Amino acid sequence: MSDVQSGAPAPTQDAEDTVWVQEVSFIDSVPRWIAMSFVFFVFVGTWQMVTYFEMVSPIILPTPWETLLDMIFVGKNLLSGGYMLVSLWITIQEVILGFALAIFIGFSLGILVGETAFGEKAVMPYLVAIDTMPKVAFAPLFVAWLGFGIESKVALAAFIATFPIVVGTAAGLHAADENARMLFKTMGATRLQTLFKMKLPTGLPQIFTGLKIGAVGVMAGAITGEFLGGGKGFGELIRVAASQLNTPRVFSLILYLSLVGLVVYLLVMFAQRKIVFWHEERVGAHD
Repeated sequence: MSDVQSGAPAPTQDAEDTVWVQEVSFIDSVPRWIAMSFVFFVFVGTWQMVTYFEMVSPIILPTPWETLLDMIFVGKNLLSGGYMLVSLWITIQEVILGFALAIFIGFSLGILVGETAFGEKAVMPYLVAIDTMPKVAFAPLFVAWLGFGIESKVALAAFIATFPIVVGTAAGLHAADENARMLFKTMGATRLQTLFKMKLPTGLPQIFTGLKIGAVGVMAGAITGEFLGGGKGFGELIRVAASQLNTPRVFSLILYLSLVGLVVYLLVMFAQRKIVFWHEERVGAHD
């Protein structure tokens, strides 16, 4: 039976043209491993050219090969259980404890700011004012208050990582749909029921955004505390190597610390994918 006899309209070219198809650019279609490899080789190649033509003094910037050799030396020391492994474990403890403390304080203050008018009007301005202050200036205070042990480094790490968690939690609580709020209110839900059963689940994407930013900052806080307040962690090893102008050692230690920070960040991302599995984060148009 023809389209005319069946009464169904025949498809036209104009109708097909009205279907919107999102185009994917070439750069977005490149696999991640190829893109990351390209950026890595460009970075290392530029680094090699700068050192080869001595655009920067070798005392300040070592070659990639010298850095690689020192990374191998540090890796052997870590695998053999040497003094560097002890220092790395101290830094890892500072990062873990500082991040846990930042999560507790940041989540609590975030609920206070996002759930109460008092927190938003009276507490949040002070938090913003404190966050705008230079964090390094607080390191001597934490050392004076808590001593030269691990406590002052944990406090500074938590101090730096807390504010993003506060902002993420407060923003997540405000992200709840107004219709959902009215539905819970109509059903007679209490304030705590609305908070834990509607606002927090809805705001989890924003909360994890704050956690990821905090995971990046907590490492900087711990190392800054070791620079200015002594200690026996990797920050102290970097300070000693820098004082001896051993720049390959400084670079290799920094790279190993970046791996620790990356692991913390990936753990937060893993938790986000498991807990907020219904939310998909996309950057650009291509996944």
